[in-house]
Amino acid sequence: MALRINDEAPNFTAETTEGMINFHDWIGDGWAIIFSHPKDFTPVCTTELGYLAKLKPEFEKRNCKIIGLSVDPVSDHHAWLKDIEETQGHAVTYPLIGDPDLSVAKLYNMLPAEAGDTSEGRTAADNATVRSVFLIGPDKKIKLMLTYPMSTGRNFDEVLRTLDSCQLTAVHQVATPVNWKQGEDVIIVPAVSDEAAKEKFPGGWTAPKPYLRIVPQPH
Repeated sequence: MALRINDEAPNFTAETTEGMINFHDWIGDGWAIIFSHPKDFTPVCTTELGYLAKLKPEFEKRNCKIIGLSVDPVSDHHAWLKDIEETQGHAVTYPLIGDPDLSVAKLYNMLPAEAGDTSEGRTAADNATVRSVFLIGPDKKIKLMLTYPMSTGRNFDEVLRTLDSCQLTAVHQVATPVNWKQGEDVIIVPAVSDEAAKEKFPGGWTAPKPYLRIVPQPH
């Protein structure tokens, strides 16, 4: 069954470069990013893993853990992580899940059931759909899904921006407009009446249209 926003993130137990984990237990009471790769030793993924290692402190500030997945055994991951540090200048200090039986890729609807039960003999092209990012909230529900082609490196600055938006809008009854960045104006959601908005936002708002009520970002 296809996954959708607000579905519970499927739980699983798997071996990682940092030992066995139960995914939901590993997430704990914070946020989490899981991002997947079609195979070890692939060039675009090498750059992505390195860049996310560089960004890890920014995610930690936001109480968000990072975990990767690649459709290969953990024994291969360890060798790949050495290449990543050497070529990208950043050591990967977050876990990387091994998925040699393709079970997690299938669980997250990134490979079909008929894909088989082993990564052995499969090429990156065979696993091309295992190029997704899932943002998961403290309630273990999926807040964001992005899937990229193998030829296009993912924009993890955008994932960080989306995390900021999701964390803000989870607490305040606002939405973030196009290209919003931390600290910029936001929009009062339609579910909040004008009367309720006066209490929540006593400083008032700008309304170019009745349904478009713009206020400074709440803190």
